[in-house]
Amino acid sequence: MENIGIKIKELRLLKGLTQEELAEKTGLSVRTIQRIENGEVDPRTYTLSALANALGVDLEEFTSTIAEERKPISNEQYNWIILLHLSGLFNLVLPTLVVWIFKKNDVPGIDQHAKDALNFQISVFLYLMLSIVLLIVLIGLPLLIFLGLFSQVVIVLNTIKVMNREPYRYPWSIKFLK
Repeated sequence: MENIGIKIKELRLLKGLTQEELAEKTGLSVRTIQRIENGEVDPRTYTLSALANALGVDLEEFTSTIAEERKPISNEQYNWIILLHLSGLFNLVLPTLVVWIFKKNDVPGIDQHAKDALNFQISVFLYLMLSIVLLIVLIGLPLLIFLGLFSQVVIVLNTIKVMNREPYRYPWSIKFLK
């Protein structure tokens, strides 16, 4: 629900409110506001209603955004999301980035998939660089082998999950892109 969070943040900023002020007006915690704006949680109807009242907008403005986000996408569009995850097998950020840049306006939901895949790829790259440094103390070689195999297995498993439209997760991923 990333778009609803963006919409709430934009409205909050237009009203000149801080997250703390909005939390006070709605009775929600600041952390809840942060998590909604960052797309980390799906706000419940009660929460959306409180936010709509505090921001001076109609609740329908939020529910229409949610309906748009949940709109089904075609198989052809979904194939781009699958390709995006699979492109991580090359251990390069560029193929994933290219798919994301060229399809971000055409494929609903591709943003979060791209961010998740890129965060994992960048994280693995950093871990690999650390392993290369650790080659000096001989622990780096087993780490390099493990990280190479681990990343490939995770990418293949997540691609299969995405193909089956199941939830996926990239472990050990640092959130560079939110």
